[in-house]
Amino acid sequence: MANVRVVVTGGAGFIGSNLVAELSGRPEVTEVRVVDDLSTGSRANLAGLGATFFEGSVCDPALLDTALAGADAVVHLAALPSVPRSVADPLASHHANATGTLQVLLAARRAGHLPVVAASSSSVYGANPTLPKHEGLRTAPLSPYAVSKQATESYLTAFARCYGLPVLPFRFFNVFGPGQPAGHAYAAVVPTFVDAALAGRPLRLHGDGLQTRDFTYVGTVRAVLAEAVLRGVSSAEPVNLAFGTRTSLRALVAELEAVLGRSLRVEHTDPRPGDVRDSQADNARLRGLFPDVVPTPLREGLERTVEWFRSR
Repeated sequence: MANVRVVVTGGAGFIGSNLVAELSGRPEVTEVRVVDDLSTGSRANLAGLGATFFEGSVCDPALLDTALAGADAVVHLAALPSVPRSVADPLASHHANATGTLQVLLAARRAGHLPVVAASSSSVYGANPTLPKHEGLRTAPLSPYAVSKQATESYLTAFARCYGLPVLPFRFFNVFGPGQPAGHAYAAVVPTFVDAALAGRPLRLHGDGLQTRDFTYVGTVRAVLAEAVLRGVSSAEPVNLAFGTRTSLRALVAELEAVLGRSLRVEHTDPRPGDVRDSQADNARLRGLFPDVVPTPLREGLERTVEWFRSR
């Protein structure tokens, strides 16, 4: 594809702004448009990237119609993230994540049957103990956030089946990297740990620290998302966007100690309700669709993340 105009919802957020940077550097892309209500993102994340900005909610059909007019593809990343946030306010998560996705899909149809790549989450696997997690597993959400993300991907599948809309629901697994904020109540574990380590504060581990995650560097994620758009990759069924690694939070601390060259203090606190115990992706479906993708190793991703935090 050439002369592609791409709309990124949630484009002022962590993953979204990384994707905007990736797309802006691709010669095939002539315009990147961002739709974001700035509830969790920041316009500063888009500085110097040349994106056309539409401020507002994905639940606003008129705004979506304006932003999608004449576009070629949509990457739908707008969401209210965080399991704890959804436990505290389940209706807000549902409204932003489930209803917001439905509005984006309806707008994509009105705009001329635009392909939609969208972010779901590994949290949909929830209580299902099978490892690694493959897309054919029974989902068992443990939190309102996970339920809202299951609704996200289910709506994509339904629009593909009912209307023939080209879609691609990705299940993200613990994406981390430069641009991911720390210092708020719902911050993800990697920026929280890095921020605490650089400030000399103890790292807080919820539970025993043996819970495992398939950490995925944002540089790899943004490259896959861009390839999906530019090659027109679609799948009515969800696709894990991770690479089958399994790192405990204690091992994450050890990796961070290796990057920083010193030991770190750790404090154990109570487990958090709704948290999944173990997460690891089966990536066979991803490899089938994107055979050339080369994931960034955890150590290298942590080094780049620490460098970004220090640069601030």
